[in-house]
Amino acid sequence: MQLSTCLVLLSLAVCASAENPFYAAGKFVWDAVGGAGDMLRAYRDMREANYVGADKYFHARGNYDAAQRGPGGAWAAKVISDARERWQSDVSGRGAADTAADQEANAWGRNGGDP
Repeated sequence: MQLSTCLVLLSLAVCASAENPFYAAGKFVWDAVGGAGDMLRAYRDMREANYVGADKYFHARGNYDAAQRGPGGAWAAKVISDARERWQSDVSGRGAADTAADQEANAWGRNGGDP
């Protein structure tokens, strides 16, 4: 019984080290999930604000918050932003100029720009 307890504790210590590839993969996924949550929060705030012309702020803020989590958050922000803009330009017909401006705000936030 004591040997199994020692093995479990040793396994946890090994998994917690930064050199462990499973730890890095888990952190990436955890950051991506958190980043998706940041993007959803910014979207909900934008819908609640319902203020014309403020969407670029919320685009930048959502991407900024997600990217601050790390590479996983930045990846999630890029995937979500690209999918949203692709849908917006193809389905809603808002136009290429609005999509380009939204993508600029997205990149600004992801790169650490002040929203």
